[in-house]
Amino acid sequence: METTIKKLCIAMVGLPARGKSTIALRLKESLEAENFTVSIFNNGEVRRSMLSANTAHADFFSPENHEGVEIREQIARQNMQAAVDFLASGGDIALLDATNITRARRMSICSGMSPIPVLFIECINEDKTLLATSIAHKTKISEFGHMTFPEALQNFEKRIQLYESQYETLRSEDNFVILNSLQNRVVREKVTDDIPHYPRIRDILVSDMIPNLYLVRHGETYFNRERRIGGDSRLTEKGLHQAEQLAKHFQNVQVPFIFTSTKTRTIQMAEIIAACQEKSVHVPLKELDEIDAGICESMTYDEIRKQHPQIHVARSMDKYRYIYPEGEGYITLQPRIQLGIKKALYLSGNAENIIIIGHQAVNRMILSYFLFRRMEDVPYIYIPQDKYFHIVSTQTKKLFELKKF
Repeated sequence: METTIKKLCIAMVGLPARGKSTIALRLKESLEAENFTVSIFNNGEVRRSMLSANTAHADFFSPENHEGVEIREQIARQNMQAAVDFLASGGDIALLDATNITRARRMSICSGMSPIPVLFIECINEDKTLLATSIAHKTKISEFGHMTFPEALQNFEKRIQLYESQYETLRSEDNFVILNSLQNRVVREKVTDDIPHYPRIRDILVSDMIPNLYLVRHGETYFNRERRIGGDSRLTEKGLHQAEQLAKHFQNVQVPFIFTSTKTRTIQMAEIIAACQEKSVHVPLKELDEIDAGICESMTYDEIRKQHPQIHVARSMDKYRYIYPEGEGYITLQPRIQLGIKKALYLSGNAENIIIIGHQAVNRMILSYFLFRRMEDVPYIYIPQDKYFHIVSTQTKKLFELKKF
């Protein structure tokens, strides 16, 4: 009886591209690090391996396609039985990774897994820009290989619409968590039964997991030489050389995702690094743009001191809280930088390595996010252009180091 109590089935819930598989894998890796035996049972993988016919077309997922409905139900039953067998043969936690969007499906899971308790985790995210990027990335998997990109995109979006027409959110189930998968925030929870390992699971759900984040500042620009702030300057020859050095440094490290701002200098860096990678996706995020200096944009510090002495004095007295006229300050930069970090982690899924190429103020805010520095100290964090920060943040390991390339 004791072994039964310790066993658990976690069933994911949610529309496609909402981060279910990312959360499932995060749970698996984190719980395995605590010596639990965990396995993921993914309905989509079973479908793709079981059916000789390609099922990328949206019509396969239509509730009006009775043959498709029966096939998908058969796959769900097959996967659930595999989970039951896994738990019966010594497994501790089974993860059912599927949409599971109807109450009928979820009732069948509870019935089929009995007496093993079931915890449902529903992933929600309605950031339209982020969803569009995530959907575009998903259409590049082999399932859509026979389609053009527009065809793949159209079919995947239609698939989501078909799921939306049947979607029933968690409400009457006994044990569930509704998770904002972008913010790693519990929106609602209901736990009626004694769910094994629940405190551990909830902590994993709300934590940022970063196996390896390499935080880089762009190389030298023409504005850097002139000590001008902001703008959209290009890299100098020295800056391009720094980018080439960094690319060589990482050429034997697989980096599937490189995130930058929308500014030319970070994009130039990313293109040079990506050229030395076998397969790397570059994603510009406006949230990672440098601080907007407002009326002081593109000015030198000496020009600010002479033309706007009141700004120079006021900012020197409280650099963190000062906001440039018609622009931003560190204090107003914080929310968008945190959102940029969340988007990068969401889009990269469970990638082992990611690079973020940012700016001086931006990278200071990113570092403070992980290092919990005092607010007033953030504007003074050292951000070199010939070194990078290596950050690891998992349930079992925290690492921060500055390395030269």
